[in-house]
Amino acid sequence: MPQISTVLCPSDFSDPSRHALEHGIALAKWYDARLVGMHAYAPAFYPVTDLVMIGGGVPVPDAPTLAAVEEDVLASLEPARAIGVLTDARVESGPPATAILACATRVGADLIVIGTHGASGFEHLVLGSVTEKVLRRATCPVMTVPPRVRATSRLPFKTIVCPIDFSASSEAALRMALSLAQESDADVSLLHVLEWANDQPLSQLKYIAPEYHAYREQDARARLAGMIPDTVRDWCTPSVQIAHGKAHDEILAYAARQHADLVVMGVQGRSAVDVMLFGSTTNQVVRRATCPVLTLRA
Repeated sequence: MPQISTVLCPSDFSDPSRHALEHGIALAKWYDARLVGMHAYAPAFYPVTDLVMIGGGVPVPDAPTLAAVEEDVLASLEPARAIGVLTDARVESGPPATAILACATRVGADLIVIGTHGASGFEHLVLGSVTEKVLRRATCPVMTVPPRVRATSRLPFKTIVCPIDFSASSEAALRMALSLAQESDADVSLLHVLEWANDQPLSQLKYIAPEYHAYREQDARARLAGMIPDTVRDWCTPSVQIAHGKAHDEILAYAARQHADLVVMGVQGRSAVDVMLFGSTTNQVVRRATCPVLTLRA
């Protein structure tokens, strides 16, 4: 099972950030992990008297300013310290997404937990937002937490949904989902969505018959069941589910019906260029989910 030793929680001191921090605290407690709270300090305007020029002429706020912000980060971590979680406070200067990713590398983060902003979460996400950049470029798993006002999930997690497309990344996602389920005493549902192309050539239509649908479903169920380690069945009874339709629509609909507290998904091809492409299954789920979504790649 995957282990989490360091959880990074970026914060802008907003309510969405505080809501995400609650999840970060829970995860750090379950895994006996270090919780790193960090704030990216990047004011739109630096008064000349507050600037210190460092190598390359990059402006940064002075030490007293950074110390004051660090105190705010420390204060936000008090609930974690109160329950025995080891904490660390960091303040990074620079563009927020860049600062978050650099901090994740420096502290060796195994997981980034970050909030989404706005009443509609990511549904109207604009290209270039901080969370979108972190999702696209992070090399470690990222958990996005929707705003409290639209969240339908709870802590600790009791229902976890893990979409499976049989890729290496979805296999890694299942291992993470089972680990989280063990820590939070949650139920896990493995979900595979069978999509049927609407532009099948006429020569292939004879194969799109009820018998073929039944065969594909039976095969998928067997493959899903085979992915569940025998040892898991000692403490959990994961369910195997098949849906038909557009993958992101079916994942969101199933998560809503099950009142899911978390969706854990694999991302294929995550890189600085082509990951989280708008329109992709993972991106659509992250945008529209009303529960946290944890994404990772193999």
